[in-house]
Amino acid sequence: MSKATKRKHVVKEVLEDCVTPTEDQHIMRVLGSNGNNLHEAVTGSGERFLVSMPTKFRKNLWIKRGDFVIVDPIKEGGKVKGEISFILYRDHIQNLRKLGVWPEGFQEDRTSGERNEGTLKERSERKNEEEDDSDSEDDDSDLFVNTNRATVFYSESEEETDEDEEDDDEEKKEDEGKA
Repeated sequence: MSKATKRKHVVKEVLEDCVTPTEDQHIMRVLGSNGNNLHEAVTGSGERFLVSMPTKFRKNLWIKRGDFVIVDPIKEGGKVKGEISFILYRDHIQNLRKLGVWPEGFQEDRTSGERNEGTLKERSERKNEEEDDSDSEDDDSDLFVNTNRATVFYSESEEETDEDEEDDDEEKKEDEGKA
């Protein structure tokens, strides 16, 4: 099987199949990547440990902080106590909640898509409130601030420098000489 065919089957399996965890599997939230295909994850009860990404997912699927996965425990593991068997997306999470299999510790958590929708709603509500409260259109507090750039403040002065005055005087004399 070629790499492209393998990649196609792995992605299709993850996106289309709906998996429920067995009794020995855990639903976990990824806290971050420790490198070397190891990820720190937490269970619904708050237990933290390292889980490994199997070779079939490497370079085919990516997970980020906040994503949910189904993990098979590794009994003989020292530091690494589990292996990711399935990556959960929004549709999978909704299905698991309907089935009543979703852990209680993650009930208040939302998927990243739901989290983004919530923040957009909150922003629009805040913006509406601010528009009602403030009559000034010159308020720049809601503008995006790029923290990767140095902040430069420009000030306009009404005074002309000595050099500017000298240049203006010379131009006037030239204009008078031509007339």
